[in-house]
Amino acid sequence: MKLKKNKHSNPSLYGFHSVREAWLNEERTIHTLYLSEQAQRGFEQTISEGRKKGLRRPEPTIIEKHRLEKMLPRGAVHQGIALACTNAEEHDVQDFIIMANSQEKTVLAILDQVTDPHNVGAILRSASAFGLDGVIMQKKHAPTLDGVLAKTACGAVDHIPVAQATNLSRTIKELQDEGFYVIGLDEHGKKEIGQVMRTRQYNTGKLTDICEPPDESTKIVIVLGSEGDGIRRLVKESCDEMVKLPTKGAIASLNVSNAAAVTFYALMHK
Repeated sequence: MKLKKNKHSNPSLYGFHSVREAWLNEERTIHTLYLSEQAQRGFEQTISEGRKKGLRRPEPTIIEKHRLEKMLPRGAVHQGIALACTNAEEHDVQDFIIMANSQEKTVLAILDQVTDPHNVGAILRSASAFGLDGVIMQKKHAPTLDGVLAKTACGAVDHIPVAQATNLSRTIKELQDEGFYVIGLDEHGKKEIGQVMRTRQYNTGKLTDICEPPDESTKIVIVLGSEGDGIRRLVKESCDEMVKLPTKGAIASLNVSNAAAVTFYALMHK
């Protein structure tokens, strides 16, 4: 695992929560912390926490709001706080495989061409909140882990490991070979996610028809597709099983980030 450095000192993160978690992340190198006078008072506790942890951090740069806004994307909701720092820690799929071999249960999520940074940020926030072990995204069709994505994730970028993969179908096969059972989320799935978790056992990546909860020693991957198109055909064909959410009423579909939150809860709290 390695860290990538930003090529310039312009802020890549903004908003209280995303900046706070990056500031307290010892894996990040901080170049410049920009604070408005008003935001300075609200960030004092975080600065104090960093000092208590022994982190090497620069003194904040006090900046006028209009000057800060010129440094950020148009419409950025920055709350008077922005940060120039190294990027989030990079991970590899092999990191997740190694991790899974040393713990009883591992749950991962794969995002198949989910490109909206707001959706990805919300998914990372839910993944962190519900205790997933990692998220896998495509290298070519995925937003960067900064800016509006990090703002929407509310600091989860610094807590949930994210790996990038070139070919998701190949990655799924690699995970299956290591004992992972791969579930795709699709509104046309034959079974509901709750039914699958109650009646199937995944401890070896193979199904056994038993009417009892899954074994605690389990490796599971949930695949989420893009809004509209859903999971692509080849990726879908690579999954072991397709499931749906038990939605009812006139509006039967959910935004992908909302669907992810419901699914993560079902996977982690069977």
